Amino acid sequence: MVTADRMHLSDTIRTNGATPNPWWSNAVVYQIYPRSFQDTNGDGMGDLKGITSRLDYLADLGVDVLWLSPVFKSPQDDNGYDISDYQDIDPLFGTLDDMDELLAQAHGRGLKVVMDLVVNHTSDEHSWFQASRDKNDEHADWYIWRAARDGYTPGELGAEPNKWGSYFGGSAWQFDEKRGEYFLHQYSKKQPDLNWENPAVRQAVYAMMNWWMDRGIDGFRMDVITQISKPYDTQGRLPGEDGSELEDFPAGSDGYSSPFPFCSDGPRVDEFLAEMRREVFAHREGFLTVGEAPGITPKRNEHITNPDNGELDMLFLFNHVDVDCENGTKWNPTPLRLTELKRTLSEQQQAVKNNGWASLFFNNHDQPRAVSRWGDDSTEESRSLSAKALGLLLHMHRGTPYIYQGEELGMTNAHFTRLEQYRDLESINMYHQRVDEAGIQSSESMMDALARRGRDNARTPMQWDASRYAGFTAEDAPTEPWISVNPNHEHINAVEEVCDSNSVYSFYKQLIALRHTNPVISAGDWQILDASNEQIYAYMRSLGDERVLVLVNVSGSAVDVPAESAAVLAASGLDEHSINQRLLLSTYESNHAVSSVLNQRLEAWEGIVLRID
Repeated sequence: MVTADRMHLSDTIRTNGATPNPWWSNAVVYQIYPRSFQDTNGDGMGDLKGITSRLDYLADLGVDVLWLSPVFKSPQDDNGYDISDYQDIDPLFGTLDDMDELLAQAHGRGLKVVMDLVVNHTSDEHSWFQASRDKNDEHADWYIWRAARDGYTPGELGAEPNKWGSYFGGSAWQFDEKRGEYFLHQYSKKQPDLNWENPAVRQAVYAMMNWWMDRGIDGFRMDVITQISKPYDTQGRLPGEDGSELEDFPAGSDGYSSPFPFCSDGPRVDEFLAEMRREVFAHREGFLTVGEAPGITPKRNEHITNPDNGELDMLFLFNHVDVDCENGTKWNPTPLRLTELKRTLSEQQQAVKNNGWASLFFNNHDQPRAVSRWGDDSTEESRSLSAKALGLLLHMHRGTPYIYQGEELGMTNAHFTRLEQYRDLESINMYHQRVDEAGIQSSESMMDALARRGRDNARTPMQWDASRYAGFTAEDAPTEPWISVNPNHEHINAVEEVCDSNSVYSFYKQLIALRHTNPVISAGDWQILDASNEQIYAYMRSLGDERVLVLVNVSGSAVDVPAESAAVLAASGLDEHSINQRLLLSTYESNHAVSSVLNQRLEAWEGIVLRID
């Protein structure tokens, strides 16, 4: 499928190494967080009918694929990432009929729909887990169960099988009274990890995935999929268990060690992903598979996304969104060093130079709003300019861009000031663990960290208009939105921006259109320039004899174009007329961009895309 304004890429142009080029080579994906997108029944929660009602907006924006965060049946302990029934829709969001209608309406507009699937773990309310609590049931080995540590009473402090801590706080082991054993949960205690070593588990997962594909969805984004393989010694013991041949890392200041070094990119990940490809996708066309990939290096991304290896189409890497963390934790955020962002994104780009593909994102449901994080949302002018600059910086890379809902409007962080305003399980639990229990962080510094890095910053309702609840739900709805609307919706909203040719929304339409119609942007080679400069992010895109220069000032002050980029401009012999003709995109007015190129000086948050012959 190629949407009306998206050109077909010739197979003479190399993308991920496959022939023919995959349909998604020059596509753009839009992530929807359903509970915060559009509420149609006044219960304060977004729903599937709400998404359907906004499809014209999404089609007009120009995106090609909609990725829905989980809408499966769930107790909602982790906002749907704890699934209790893979083959039903949670009543919060609607029904299977509503899902079918959404698919039909989206496909009728040329939009594909990808569902967010969690198969590293389920909810503890899933029938598989409930059956697994009985040691004599056929599902007994479907999860990772362990007896208490030798010499300890089951259920008492210290009896856990090893020292692993959960990413959401506390131990990664939960004692179950019925079974008399502990189960592993890397996340919430209501999210037990599946035992992927069991072939029956894998076949059940693949059967469920085939059921959804047969129903008409276009693929999956797979949550923490690179954590499905755990490391076991020759006797089936995890690191740090009594007698294990695998040594655990020391516990941190909170009293726990981390499963991350062991369970991220575990020993059988490639095997499991290749099996999934064969069992679910081998005889299908027009699909997309994306894996969230904690612990995956850019080099491993090349292997997993290389079509010759038959695993996944794309991965979400995280090294570039972890560059502003001190001591490896996001709860100690630091100012962005642009050179570090360049380094990490360069690693990703170079790793897929010959084979594989890159996913391009700054925003998603787990990340704070980029415009507040790395831009400047202190004034309306700086917010708009920095949102455009960051969007341009990202979208001109090689790979597939992902737009998170509201990013195209320049939506900002929530700017919450009280813990009770947060709804995110991770944020609440980590506050209590770090402040109240371990005492390793003050309340003030943790609240500051939550305001800057907490996941709820991305989860406030979509800002459609200036009405009381931002158009997310009716002004007279019987129930308030599940999380507070950002007060700045009165001037940051879709109604205001759709009709404004200078808005962030209009700029994003240009970004999308450029990828759809310019093969240099979608598939050209990538080369960093002026890697050591801390203000300007510059790189070259090239395809055959065509070259495109990207210059972005990632600062609030005017800056001279650095040496390597200046040399490219000087060698091109550009004058006012030729700049006008070769200017592909700018965050300022075109006449301002012409002046900036001639003077080799960029204003605050100025970005320019220029064809160089």
